[in-house]
Amino acid sequence: MKPILGFADLWWARFGVRPPTLPKMTGTPLVGGMLRRASCRSFKPEPVSEALINLVLGVAQSAPSKSDLQQYSIIVVEDPAKRKEIARWSSIPDWAGKAPHLFIFCADIRRQQAISHFRDKKHRNNTLDHYTNAVTDTSLALGFAISAAEATGLGCCPLSVVRNHIEEATALFELPDGVFPLAGLALGMRDERDPRTLRLPPNVVVHRDRYEDTGLKAEIDRYDDRRHARKPIPRNKQIEPDRHGTSDRYTWSENAARRLSVTEREEFLSFLKGHGFNLD
Repeated sequence: MKPILGFADLWWARFGVRPPTLPKMTGTPLVGGMLRRASCRSFKPEPVSEALINLVLGVAQSAPSKSDLQQYSIIVVEDPAKRKEIARWSSIPDWAGKAPHLFIFCADIRRQQAISHFRDKKHRNNTLDHYTNAVTDTSLALGFAISAAEATGLGCCPLSVVRNHIEEATALFELPDGVFPLAGLALGMRDERDPRTLRLPPNVVVHRDRYEDTGLKAEIDRYDDRRHARKPIPRNKQIEPDRHGTSDRYTWSENAARRLSVTEREEFLSFLKGHGFNLD
């Protein structure tokens, strides 16, 4: 029987640093599970019950929403032909194509435009601000779905890589103007548990009254040390080795800097502007 861990134990496992003042109690199932969560990239082949899928989707729709506008849609990909097509996309990881279930979370301003028309009102908010609202609504729904899946014992992993194939996804799912795929979510029964990833220390992320990053480099160096000691990034996962070489000590910050040195999805803005988003 697994021991019941308190919040302090879970905090140490998540961040690798001394925990701050935390409640003197064992982790509640939901909060403790969220602290110990890890993305899943290895699934059992059997499908999840429809009842459990419905529950996860219901929790996704329970997420907070800006002004109760609920500007997102979720595509449940069930058609085997469509799943096969997605698996053929060159940058989709092999494990994602084999996951028993795949959801596509879409930012959606089209529905509110239609509702404005139904009520004989002019929709005046096809703007950058409402694009941001729709993306935020979609992200919150995705996060709630992940929390629900993990709380019920499922494994899942979000997939931003669907935006690498935004034109193909738009055609495959017949997405009209005003709707675009923000991220996928692979979901199923865990085949094995991936190791927990150490997160940045809270004193780097959480600021009190003002933004303060004076000691950032020293904190990042220490964070690199902790992550490398727990789970070194293997040589075959190093980014852009032809440009930057390889290293026996390849740190999180080096990986992040290399990733950000290559422009991603340069066509994204032009796609949005040609797909019903004015971004004024």
